[in-house]
Amino acid sequence: MDFALPPVGEGLIEVELVRWLVKPGDRVGRGQSLMEVMSDKATMEVPSAFAGQITDTLAEAGSKIKVGQLVMRYADANEPTPQAMLATGAKPMVVRGELSGLLRSPPVSNGTATAILPSAAPSVRHLARKLGVELARVRGSGPGGRVLLEDLTQHLRPMAQAETKPEMPKVDYGTPGTRTKLLGLRRKIAEHMVEAKRAIPHYSYVDECDLTDLVRMRSQLKETFAKVGVKLTYLPFVVKAVARALKQIPVVNATFDDASQEMTLHDSYHIGIAVAAPNGLIVPVVKDADKKDVAAIAMDIERLSQEARSGKSKLDDLKGGSFTVTSVGNIGGLISTPIINSPEVGILGLGKVVKRPVYDAAGLIRPADLIYLSFSFDHRVLDGAIGAAFGNAVIAQLQNPAALLLPERFS
Repeated sequence: MDFALPPVGEGLIEVELVRWLVKPGDRVGRGQSLMEVMSDKATMEVPSAFAGQITDTLAEAGSKIKVGQLVMRYADANEPTPQAMLATGAKPMVVRGELSGLLRSPPVSNGTATAILPSAAPSVRHLARKLGVELARVRGSGPGGRVLLEDLTQHLRPMAQAETKPEMPKVDYGTPGTRTKLLGLRRKIAEHMVEAKRAIPHYSYVDECDLTDLVRMRSQLKETFAKVGVKLTYLPFVVKAVARALKQIPVVNATFDDASQEMTLHDSYHIGIAVAAPNGLIVPVVKDADKKDVAAIAMDIERLSQEARSGKSKLDDLKGGSFTVTSVGNIGGLISTPIINSPEVGILGLGKVVKRPVYDAAGLIRPADLIYLSFSFDHRVLDGAIGAAFGNAVIAQLQNPAALLLPERFS
């Protein structure tokens, strides 16, 4: 039997096949994931609408496939495969012409099971697969028997006590002596980076920032935030500082349309955060960072980062950024030259926080927690003086960390 690519998202007519999750000979059940596809950096799994055995896959990883395109063949669970018939000595029946339509029987129902896959949203199907729940056995309480998330509650409760933080996939550092084709997200990143570097005349600007007060304040607040389930890192403070600095230097909060040669200055402050996922760099966006407090930004960052690393980013979370922050500080390194996330016109790279001796205003040496801020700007629209002014604005915000915890009208 033939299996065509079903609708995978509103408005999507073509996706890239990243990898097969099954192979010929595998037996699959309804709702089991068959393949992983990608569109605009968002990956998703295509579930099976049948129970049976895979006989052939008709598309290769890395190829573009359209909704409705034949991608797989399978044998229904109620019908023996040709291999099985040969093994038992039976001969498969060949039917030709108009009689073939008359000899095909409709699916048989035994009164206790149905061959129709119950109606459910993709998020419900995904959760059901994670729980090992067969949707056909779940009584849907939604319109027309549609299965809702609440209908899976009884299956979630026994797992609540044993629930642990999901283990994130490890980064693949490669295998010596192998040759690998760029596929999926890695290929999208490569294309985007080449285009950004080719089209944008980058210039870099690096400055030093004394984070001593911020380091001290974060240390005092970290445990308090943790009690309410918020992981407090330096990044939420940086995102908040950047949002306020962008209001002071609006021309940096912009995107540039290369085709029309027009620059748009945005009045919303959506800050992208670069996340190192196993398959490459993903930039989810903290929406309206200027309107959120540090705790809300921290929760957004944790959620967006976990979803990115596990390959579950939502398409809406990857769009709309007006400026990007990237960090290698948790890995190591002081200075970087980040590539601008086109069509934005600026990006900030964070190094690691290091303790160094510095001179205070009285000429005395004291210990300080320092970080290097590495900016890249689009020289078509931003001159060096503007870049320096923006850098100074970010530093001024970070060196007054208590104000970052206050509503904007007090800052």
